[in-house]
Amino acid sequence: MAEVSTKPYFIRAIYEWCSDCGFTPYLSVKVDDRTRVPVEYVKGGEIVLNVSLNATRNLTINNELIQFSARFNGVSREVSIPVDRVQGIFARENGQGAFFTVEAPAALASATLAPEAGVDSEPPKPPTAGRAKLKLIK
Repeated sequence: MAEVSTKPYFIRAIYEWCSDCGFTPYLSVKVDDRTRVPVEYVKGGEIVLNVSLNATRNLTINNELIQFSARFNGVSREVSIPVDRVQGIFARENGQGAFFTVEAPAALASATLAPEAGVDSEPPKPPTAGRAKLKLIK
């Protein structure tokens, strides 16, 4: 039997704790190609989302995905976040919550570590030293 991650259970527990205490739960997410969020709000490959009951509609947190719809600048958008991309869930009011290490996806990690077939594994040559050339454009 495959081992089940504790991460989605922690996320659900902190979400419930925030709701019970009247706090606003926020998710910190490391965005990749599997993460469906409004890209115009992504900064430095990360996004922080308000996932309170008032800010979301049809919120589901299962063991693989967090899904909901929310309004961004007045426009309803569908959001889908793989649980493994969640960096943390915390209360806006006091910053308490749970924070996680987000690993690079296996497919991306192996692609960056293993050279492609037929590609020379020699490192790129540094640019030759010399005087920088600038051109003034008016």
